[in-house]
Amino acid sequence: MKKQYAFWVEAAAWAATAVATTLLLAKLIAWWLTGSVSVLASFVDSLLDLLASLTNLIVVRYAVQPADSEHSFGHGKAESLAALAQSTFIVGSASFLLLSGLERLFKPVPIASPELGVAVSAGATVITLGLVLFQKWVIRKTASPAIAADALHYQSDLLMNIAIIVALALSWYGWTQADAWFAIGISVFILSQAVKMAYEAVQSLLDRQLPLEEQEKIAVLSSSVVGVHGIHQLRTRQAGMTKFIQLHIELDDELPLVDAHTLADAVEDRLLVAFPGADVMIHQDPKSVVARETGGGKENKSLDERLNKSSPG
Repeated sequence: MKKQYAFWVEAAAWAATAVATTLLLAKLIAWWLTGSVSVLASFVDSLLDLLASLTNLIVVRYAVQPADSEHSFGHGKAESLAALAQSTFIVGSASFLLLSGLERLFKPVPIASPELGVAVSAGATVITLGLVLFQKWVIRKTASPAIAADALHYQSDLLMNIAIIVALALSWYGWTQADAWFAIGISVFILSQAVKMAYEAVQSLLDRQLPLEEQEKIAVLSSSVVGVHGIHQLRTRQAGMTKFIQLHIELDDELPLVDAHTLADAVEDRLLVAFPGADVMIHQDPKSVVARETGGGKENKSLDERLNKSSPG
């Protein structure tokens, strides 16, 4: 499981790096020949994409390393750190693009060879679409936050390339300010995506719970084991590819310790089938102490209310 995760995540990182390098060179030439601020915006974005993809490549190779004596929970959070760093880079580039667009809006400059810019942007659209489809496939297999953050760049690139084609075409027909307006719109879009990326990275670093539907699945699977009367103190989080699941199961008071251990193993086995590679920790409680541990059942009620939020009605 972990080897497969590492292979596909690294493959996606290498693919992004190769694509970013190719597009960077093409857009540099196109900007040099056309002088289009929209093409400049796309070039700067590709430059940051390349830096981000290189960062991802380094971080991903570190994040998939197994746990060691100093990092007993592994290195998965390095992916969230990479996503946070990428969002910072993107905010800086988007701010630069916004200022460039505003300047060109008030000081319009004729665009030379707009057809070259259109051709480069069309080629970039096709290449980027192929990369995004591959990244989406890898994300479905791995749920890697670093690759998800990288894919966000290239999804914005798709929109950017289409916008540039439209802007250059309009400039071709005499609307000289179209280039500036599209550059401003692109920069605002990128800023919004960067803020979203930073938020998700921070939430991961702060150990946000797994989605409610996954918590509900954990509760249902755990309680479905014969002999388990309920669960409480469910805590979940995710670091990189690894989901961490901690919970208390409620058992008969007179159940022998060996049997309690067997039931805990049965719960763990079911959870690992549903969440391969998860780190599961289960504590066994006799039913008679549950009320005391959960504050007279308040904690259980709180868990039920939290899970019920994911269900309609």
